[in-house]
Amino acid sequence: MSTQRNSTPQSSTSPEPVDTIHTPILIVIEQRDDVCLVHFKGHFRTGQVDREYLSTKMDEIKTLNCTKALADFRDVPSAGSACLSFIVGLYGITGGRLVLARTQPRVRQVLEIARISTVIPFVDDIESGLAALRSECWAVPRSQDR
Repeated sequence: MSTQRNSTPQSSTSPEPVDTIHTPILIVIEQRDDVCLVHFKGHFRTGQVDREYLSTKMDEIKTLNCTKALADFRDVPSAGSACLSFIVGLYGITGGRLVLARTQPRVRQVLEIARISTVIPFVDDIESGLAALRSECWAVPRSQDR
């Protein structure tokens, strides 16, 4: 099946119209001892994410029995409520032992507006995040009544 695209002629100095395709989120989980390193790639917004896929990935993390998680957001250009919900779920299953790494400015802004940064630390790189999670004095406040 062929698709035709009608467009008006462009002058030689005007850029060609570009179709924007947003890649849905891809989640890759890597276990390093008791830490789940969770890599995200793509747009992490409601309407572009399959809820069953997110549930399956959360179950996979639970099955690995990781007591700590590092969420790598380097390849996530945008985030919405689906992302916030997943982060809150990760926070819950790790007992608050969660660090967010390499967040893009737009994503960081969303997370700061949602006040996630007041509960979950942000780091610039994977190594810093792993070091924070493996340190003896974990500084993130956690509720004892879970």
